[in-house]
Amino acid sequence: MKYYKGMDLSTLIEVESCGGKFYDGAEAEDAVAILKRYGMNAVRIRLFNDPYSEKGEPYGAGTNDLETALALAKRARKAGLDILLDYHYSDFWADPGKQFIPKAWKGYSVEELEQAVYDYTRETLLAFESKDLLPDMVQVGNELTNGLLWPYGRKPEYDNIARFVSAGIRAVREISEQALLTGLRDEKIKVMIHLDNGGNNEMYRDWFDHYVERGEDFDIIGLSYYPFWHGTFDMLEYNMKDMAERYHKELIIAEVSMGFTMEDYAAYERLAPSERKGMATRQELVDRIEFPMTKEGQRDFMKELFRRLKQVPEHLARGFFYWEPAWIPVEGSGWATKSSLAYIEDPGPCGNEWANQALFDYEGHALPSLAAIRDYQPEI
Repeated sequence: MKYYKGMDLSTLIEVESCGGKFYDGAEAEDAVAILKRYGMNAVRIRLFNDPYSEKGEPYGAGTNDLETALALAKRARKAGLDILLDYHYSDFWADPGKQFIPKAWKGYSVEELEQAVYDYTRETLLAFESKDLLPDMVQVGNELTNGLLWPYGRKPEYDNIARFVSAGIRAVREISEQALLTGLRDEKIKVMIHLDNGGNNEMYRDWFDHYVERGEDFDIIGLSYYPFWHGTFDMLEYNMKDMAERYHKELIIAEVSMGFTMEDYAAYERLAPSERKGMATRQELVDRIEFPMTKEGQRDFMKELFRRLKQVPEHLARGFFYWEPAWIPVEGSGWATKSSLAYIEDPGPCGNEWANQALFDYEGHALPSLAAIRDYQPEI
């Protein structure tokens, strides 16, 4: 059974292009090589449909179009790593607070959107197949807690949610079956359905009960768990155990992170105060969590996550993906740009919200949490 010690490296190419460097000693190295040395065996890559304005201005946050996703996948495969492809089905961020229909799909009916999801998923997977980069797992949608392709697929429109998600799943299954028949793969591509708020058991039960009644089968329940937003470890463990017993699916923490400092990094971003959104981990949120925002606190948080994963019955907890461990603060790499703010109707500002939660410090040096990840031995 495969157990994942994964990393979401979706902004890595952008960070590197802006001058970011990474160290596990005196000399700069490839971040992928460093992370693999510390146990990483899979990379998660997000895919936006068309992350550019009508004028061709990039949306930022990695500007993860198909070309960028393929470049990241090529690096992952060259390093011998598995790939989790994360479809947002939007031109920019899709999460519980926003699920914008791609610009090219504006005005589509429910039936047309269903077909568009199928066609887009199939066509992009064929692009991966043409370069011998088919992913090992596919997320059909990102943090689907409140649905996707709003307003048609906005919760509680469960019939439409199931239609859209099922269309993506059918496309993955088709490509997977063809790859097995032609010998391009010796194992099927696994399908993940991913929600946020991993500590909210009532929400997970409600969502998956509705989906299972209506939708295509899938393989993995993906959870996000950020301790400053998503409750305690006790809540996370309870939910994972219940999901395993209720649905008998594999479980993966598809997104997780913890801060290593509350020290500001404005000097690295070189933005005016009005241009910086600041840390996602505001002090009032940090005050709620069980671990200090220090290097040692980050390491101990990861060790506790590993302990909780081991509590899930039937060995159904199959690992985690740390979210954006290499998104260090460099000038030019932020969560959005002015053009993407217009697309998602957000007042901004931009900047990097995540640098104090990376697994490298602000200057790119590996943190102690990486040794904890390397030394963790799952029981499978």
